[in-house]
This record gives sequence, C-alpha cells and structure tokens, in this order.
Amino acid sequence: MAILGSTGSIGTQTLDVISRHPDRFQVVGLAARRNAALLQEQARRFDVRRLALYEPTAGVPSGMEAVVDVATAPDVDLVVVCVAGVIGLLPTVRAIEAGKAVALASKEVLVAAGEIVMPLAKQHGVEIVPIDSEHCAVFQCLRGYRPDQVRKLILTASGGPFRGRKTADLADVTVEQALNHPTWRMGGKITVDSATLMNKGLETIEAKWLFGLSIDQVEVQIHPQSVVHSLVVMRDGSALGQLGWPDMRLPIFVALSHPERVESGLPPWSPLDTPNLTFEGVDEQTFRCLPLARESARIGGTMPCAMNAANEEAANAFLAGKARFLQIPETVETVMVRHHSVAATLESLIEADREARELARESLLSGSRA
Repeated sequence: MAILGSTGSIGTQTLDVISRHPDRFQVVGLAARRNAALLQEQARRFDVRRLALYEPTAGVPSGMEAVVDVATAPDVDLVVVCVAGVIGLLPTVRAIEAGKAVALASKEVLVAAGEIVMPLAKQHGVEIVPIDSEHCAVFQCLRGYRPDQVRKLILTASGGPFRGRKTADLADVTVEQALNHPTWRMGGKITVDSATLMNKGLETIEAKWLFGLSIDQVEVQIHPQSVVHSLVVMRDGSALGQLGWPDMRLPIFVALSHPERVESGLPPWSPLDTPNLTFEGVDEQTFRCLPLARESARIGGTMPCAMNAANEEAANAFLAGKARFLQIPETVETVMVRHHSVAATLESLIEADREARELARESLLSGSRA
C-alpha cells in the first residue's frame, strides 16, 4: 500500500497498525506535506524507497506530480488517503483512474468533490472504504443493505471541548482550550473542526456521497462517551449501531483488512465497561458550522468545496493565533454568501477552492482589524 499523509495523526497510527501485522500488510510508498525528517525515518523503519513531499524539499521528490506517482505506482494495491485538506483530491482521483483501491480518511476529498469522485470510482470498479470512525461504523452496519432500505444515519459527536457552552462563552477561547478534546487525540486542524462541530458538517456531506443518501437523511447527535460511533435507522424502524473504544486504530484496521474480519490485536469493547451511554441534540445556534455545511450540500455544485476551503483557512488562522474562534463560522458564512456556485468539474473545483481561500483571507484580515 501507499500512504498519503503518513506523518500526520492518522498516518502514524496507520503505520502502527501495519507494524503489528507485518505478515498481512506491506508499505511501498509514503507521502507527506512537509515533514521530511519523519518521512525519512518512516521510510527506514518500513524499508520504503518511494517517497514524496507536497512542499519542495531537497533530497525528496516533491510536488503534486511526485505524490501522484506514489499513489499510482504499479506495485500499489491500496492507497490510504489521510493527508489533511483538499490537497488529497488529485492523488485520489488519479489512484481511482489507475484502478487502485482507496481507504479514505481525508473527508475533504468527498466534501469538495464527491459529485466527481464517487461516479469515477463506480466507473473504474474501485471501492472506497472509509477510515473515519463514524463512516467506518456505517460502512460495517450497511453491509448487504441497499440505500433505499435506509431511513436515516445518525453520526455521533462527542460535543468537543465546548459542549454545553453558548456563543457568548466562546468569544475568547484559546487554541489550547480548543485542542483539549475530551475523548480523541487527533491532529490540530481536525481537533479545531471538532470544537466548532465543522467536523460533523464535513462528515455529513461525506456520508451523503459514500452511502448514496440525501443530506437530509444524515443526522448528528451528541454522544459524549464516543463509544457508539454511528447508527443506521432502517425503513422498518430497526436501528443498527457499531460500538467500540475511541481508538482510531480499529477503523484503520477494518479499512485495511476489508473484506476480511480477523484478529486486530486491539482490546475489545465490553458493555460492562461503559454502562451509562447518553445522547443529546446539537445546539446549532451556537455551533453554526454544522448547519452551514449542510446548507452548502443542499446548494451543491462548487459550494461545498468553497465552504471547505473557507473553513480550512479560518481554522488554520485560528491555530496560528491570527483569528478568533468565532471568526471560523463567520468566515465560512461570508465566503458562502459571496461564492457563486457552478457545476462541479475538476477545473471548477480547483478554481472554487482558490477563490474561496482568497475571500476567506480577506474576511479574516478585515475581521482581525474590527
């Protein structure tokens, strides 16, 4: 397999899973954004010679073409896409065109371009297996069922570090507070997305494309214990759920070993260990990113791509100390109002992404002066 984003949180956990099963998995390609030192260390550990970095670096093939070369190499059977952001889109498209199986953790790929990626996968007979814990849960529950047998999906959310707070309470939150996730340990950007609940907005759009449903068939509920990873409510009223510890190594293993179900070496969950599981609705007036993401999917075309780009810019600006927490939904809404959605093609999506980032930076700059 090839791993795109190997130095990030999901990438390093993927390599940890692989290291536990050397008889089952072999890594033949690694790509990362900029961490050349860790990439080369991983290459030595797993004896990988095919490397690439998105950002120019001496001594390592660099740029988008180099990453695509890793994803499409002849000896690659499975491409694990876990690079943060929409930069994973083109390598995913090229991998699908080359007939490679895809294990997808980069939700932005389907958020921005599900309208293109899913038909392309069907055309080339490529199955996209999700790594996200919520989508992996739905994927497992839906085996053998058709989309028309499903009433709705319920994606669960821990609620993040600011669960129960109101908008006024979020005006001065710090980066450190936003990164203090109650149950999961993840990368910086996705942890901020969890704090704003944008992560659930992105997952809602991703679920729509992965499972062939309408956006209004995907619901989000708060589940602080993070044990029930998702629920599928069938037309007959039955609800199917997948439960397990909040440990990304299990959905990673499920995706890598699909369609087999074999010993993972990870501790199994027991209902006696977590007897009090609770659920509650989402406060969408406080956490506005979720309804904004849902609205972008209803509009369709290039709007989800623009929404995602605006969120990336705003979340990263917050992480860098250059924006306030509440500027994240403000920026997303501003860009969505100003973006004129057109039909989704690879070219229009690339342009929408560029334009939205420019608008987002302008909005953030004006907001920081206010």
